Amino acid sequence: MSLSVLLIIIVITVVISLRAFNNSKLTDKLLYSPYACKHEGAYFRMIGHLFIHSDIMHLSFNMMSLYFLGTILEQELMYTYGGARGEVHFLVIYILGGLFATLIPYIRHQDNPSYRSLGASGAVSAVIFAAIIWNPQMELMILFLPIPIPAYIFGPLYIAFEYWADRRGGTGIAHDAHIGGAIFGVLYVLIINIDKGKEFLSALFG
Repeated sequence: MSLSVLLIIIVITVVISLRAFNNSKLTDKLLYSPYACKHEGAYFRMIGHLFIHSDIMHLSFNMMSLYFLGTILEQELMYTYGGARGEVHFLVIYILGGLFATLIPYIRHQDNPSYRSLGASGAVSAVIFAAIIWNPQMELMILFLPIPIPAYIFGPLYIAFEYWADRRGGTGIAHDAHIGGAIFGVLYVLIINIDKGKEFLSALFG
């Protein structure tokens, strides 16, 4: 049985992250640094940071979120567009979503040599919001609030919280990257299937 793109991403991320936990040189090389991208041409960091995490909890949370929501999205894309095309769409959402998520931090911190970030959260956010737009009626649960919430409600609440947390600051979390990834996931689905946007709006306002 062949591995899906989703599982390949998870395996690669887990292997590299576990290795980086005990290899500071590898971590330093892959950390996202807008300053290094601009002033040293190290643009590979805009993708490389997706495969390293700060600790096992950070890694576990991202990979669990990616697995559960990614499985739903991947299957829907494969059902709609066929196996190969569906997998390509999923890969594009993840990789380009992760890249898009770096843009706001880049604009904000391109001349700040002390800014660093790591983790797949931006890419995972792109997958989550693509899944939300694709299937707005599905029910989601927040880790610390185990109450099912319809996706069309969860999505706006999540964005509102991330925006508030970003404005408040002091969390040590790249909330702006989460927002950027979410925006990409939404836009990508609307580009390939505008009817999904109409379904989401119908669920939200209908």
